[in-house]
Amino acid sequence: MVALETIQASNERIASTLPSGLVAVFVGATNGVGEVTVRRFAKYASAPRVYLIGRSQEAGTRIVNECTALNPDGKFTFIAKDTSLIRNVDEICMTIQRNEKSVNMLFLTIGTLQTGQTTDEGLHYPAALAVHARNRFISNLMPLVNNATTLRRVISVFIATLEGEIQMDDFQGWHMKLMANRDHAASITTLSLESHHKENPNVSFVHNFPGVVKSGITRGTSGPILTALKALARVFGSLFYMPADEAGDRHVFLATSARYSAGSSDPAAGVPLSVVDDLSLARGTDGELGSGVYSINASGESAGPKVEEALASLRSRGMVKKVMDTINADIEKALATSLKP
Repeated sequence: MVALETIQASNERIASTLPSGLVAVFVGATNGVGEVTVRRFAKYASAPRVYLIGRSQEAGTRIVNECTALNPDGKFTFIAKDTSLIRNVDEICMTIQRNEKSVNMLFLTIGTLQTGQTTDEGLHYPAALAVHARNRFISNLMPLVNNATTLRRVISVFIATLEGEIQMDDFQGWHMKLMANRDHAASITTLSLESHHKENPNVSFVHNFPGVVKSGITRGTSGPILTALKALARVFGSLFYMPADEAGDRHVFLATSARYSAGSSDPAAGVPLSVVDDLSLARGTDGELGSGVYSINASGESAGPKVEEALASLRSRGMVKKVMDTINADIEKALATSLKP
């Protein structure tokens, strides 16, 4: 486990070791991990330019005001959009592309446990958020991330270190049980990040499991299991939720530390490992230190041998390409649907 004190020591060096004016995009910034992380990033960074993406204008305005109070030299811009629609993702990205020449950090937390609904573009609602929209943001903004000179990182907060078998015959998870869908979606996320890294080797990609953090991910869900979980969370949540500031600090660390860089020779690695004594490069999803794609648990540690073996098996069957081909085909179909009168 990466100690919280180590993480905070690294985060406190952000302003002195990274330049002023870092550009960060937080997709899913109005609750949960996205909200707590953007506030902690505002606390540590020097005059950052931050885009917050979410659905609630009220929440967005509140968080922008809180971040501005923490860092009056920063610029915080909220964009209110439903990111389950790919056409909206494209509009958001075009706005950012018009205003910025580079992006240092893309932080993705959008997701839901609400199943069985179809978006206006024909995608299964949870897959549209967690798979298709996230990948569309990455593809659209990758040219700007590659333009950055001091930090180039994508963080996808989801269900890392739980990767398992992928069911290509039910790619969007319409009919899977909860646990099978967990393993399936975790692997889709990690393999898609590996594909992006192969095309963008100077960018590091982190798939993270955040732990138990208070969020709105269960909004609109039904069924006996999820109803019971929500009831337990209401009664006992304060006993097992990770404190908000700790969750924010841990995710700022994932986004800025050289521990999760594109490699030992990465000139845009982030906050140097040397700022504290007990930091080293993390092990990537291929089992190699500092290989640029990471599956990381709530303690900041890499997935174990069982997950590495599962991912190696998927790669050996050509699943990286199959996953990306399916995601891209689904996106093109969704965009074609949205253009119909």
